[in-house]
Amino acid sequence: MLNDFEVYLSKKIGLKEKYVPYYVRWVDNCYRFFEEDKNKPLSGEQQRKFLKYLSQTHEDWQIKQADIALRHYSYFLSLQKRRSYSDSPRESIGIEEVEEKLRKALRLRHLSYSTEKSYALWVRSFLSFLEGKSPEDFTGKDVQDYLSHLAVEKRVSPSTQNQALNALVFLFRHVLNKDVDDEISAVRARRKQRLPVVLSQSEVQRIFACMTGVTRLMAMLVYGCGLRLKECLRLRIKDVDLERGMVIVRFGKGNKDRRTVLPEMVKDDLIRQINAARSLYDKDRANHVPGVQLPNALEKKYPNAGKEWGWFWLFPSNMLSVDPGTGKVRRHHIHPATLQKAFKRAVLKAEITKQASVHTLRHSFATHLLENGYDIRTIQELLGHRKLETTMIYTHVVKRNVLGVKSPLDY
Repeated sequence: MLNDFEVYLSKKIGLKEKYVPYYVRWVDNCYRFFEEDKNKPLSGEQQRKFLKYLSQTHEDWQIKQADIALRHYSYFLSLQKRRSYSDSPRESIGIEEVEEKLRKALRLRHLSYSTEKSYALWVRSFLSFLEGKSPEDFTGKDVQDYLSHLAVEKRVSPSTQNQALNALVFLFRHVLNKDVDDEISAVRARRKQRLPVVLSQSEVQRIFACMTGVTRLMAMLVYGCGLRLKECLRLRIKDVDLERGMVIVRFGKGNKDRRTVLPEMVKDDLIRQINAARSLYDKDRANHVPGVQLPNALEKKYPNAGKEWGWFWLFPSNMLSVDPGTGKVRRHHIHPATLQKAFKRAVLKAEITKQASVHTLRHSFATHLLENGYDIRTIQELLGHRKLETTMIYTHVVKRNVLGVKSPLDY
């Protein structure tokens, strides 16, 4: 079995040959420690007990290496089991029934439609991975194997793996009524440190010069206010305070509200946009169109609030569409792809070679404030970051030489 594991380490995960013997040795030592058959998977509690035993006489990096080796071996054993399982007759499972229960549970907790779509995709992929296993028989080991599959074979990023984990934990906890938190010990995707792409102020202006109309105004707000794409799209008329020069971001990431600055130079364009939105609002009221969608349970609590001017979208779509949550035909905000495509065309037209997206404008907002001397705590508040460490990443991309080091090439 360990010989096959060596092949798995070399071929499947691409581990360097010099490290393979160490991984195999950790697994062999662990099974000898418990006097278990190497064909039998170890429990999470057994793995933790062995690592605790190692910590008494080994360095931290060795404990981490042993932990990774045991996670890989657990997934390796599951591959052998799945091959034999896939050869046996399989019963069809009610994928549609599981998805319907998942959607009801998500909507009961007022999670966003984008979260609903994402979770449904992960659950569908998970069910396909299990190849027909009945939902009643799902265990934490199945989740562990699936997450390891994403890391080893799909080579997903850590954030993608965490998103899948959140979806499956929700499925088990709120749909299948099972707690699997203590059963999961999957191979973790490798976290890579990436610096954000940042545009210079001249590059930002070149991009804006290649944009027109409402998409230009939206891009300027993303940059000028430090907004996320969806935060910009979801702005309501009452969220923009022209007199106080302030924008209120409601139900942002983490379901939090915050205030941010409103640039003076966009106020005239905003007034024109508000007037354009008013004409669509009046048209909807005249045609008895249902009110706009409201966050969480406000629509049930205040059924007519969606028809009020203050709740109307700042950037409404020109077309009515079906609300996937309620089935009502109503006016939604502009689709994210409208701004994304317009921005991408502008980047190409401005001959910017950086891999810039709409979110790059938010990165640039934070970096340019740092370069202009604003303190990191203020920037954290404007961005809506929960942790200061998240905001600190921008200190690595500021233009000035914070290290005070002069290159020897410039001597």
